[in-house]
Amino acid sequence: ISAFIPWLITPLLMLGGAYLCFEGFEKVFHKLFHDKRTDEKKHEDMVKAISDPAVDMVEFEKKKIKGAIRTDFILSAEIIVIALGTVKAVPMMTQVLVVSAIALFMTIGVYGLVAGIVKLDDAGMHLLANKAEGAWGDFKRWLGKLILRFAPYMMKTLSIVGTAAMFLVGGSILAHGIPPVYDFIHHAGEATKAWPLGSILGILTPVILNGITGVIAGGIVMLGVSLIRPIVGMFRKTPA
Repeated sequence: ISAFIPWLITPLLMLGGAYLCFEGFEKVFHKLFHDKRTDEKKHEDMVKAISDPAVDMVEFEKKKIKGAIRTDFILSAEIIVIALGTVKAVPMMTQVLVVSAIALFMTIGVYGLVAGIVKLDDAGMHLLANKAEGAWGDFKRWLGKLILRFAPYMMKTLSIVGTAAMFLVGGSILAHGIPPVYDFIHHAGEATKAWPLGSILGILTPVILNGITGVIAGGIVMLGVSLIRPIVGMFRKTPA
């Protein structure tokens, strides 16, 4: 794209940013206005699925897994395109090397860390089931219990941080693509530098405003999606 149709980079960034904002807004909206009976039904289904050895948990969680992969893919693509934008003036070979290095770091470093966090509970169960005797065995079982107690809180915290990151990253991308919004955020950040604690406010103000931009954009996209979904559903139900 960079070599043959560079004009497409900004629209793709904007589209990805809008999707991230939508994902974040949908999560927050569901959390604030969800139906408790639906959540209870989902919880019951999950308990039944876990207790039934005949149930394929991957298949059971297929929709959630697909959603997570899609969001990670878009977020990764956004990071790569942003990185590409910083080296667009250099020769093509340098662009390839820089983007490849960032992709390798993201795959091994960031997503490797995420994979490790996801498997924390498995590690805890493994340590808890350890049959070794003596102080070392006791320590392993104690560590397993600690991990199992700690893992749910970490996952909940990461969920909140991840949702905030969607608004911040998506909002920042959209703000950069809309000059009046970008100018307003930039000037607001510069203006707060003259206030008490200006050095801190000068950094925080653009971040907060980017987040607000992401929330507003997510709400607009979700409204549009909610209006389009019934129409799409009607076409799907129409017999061929």
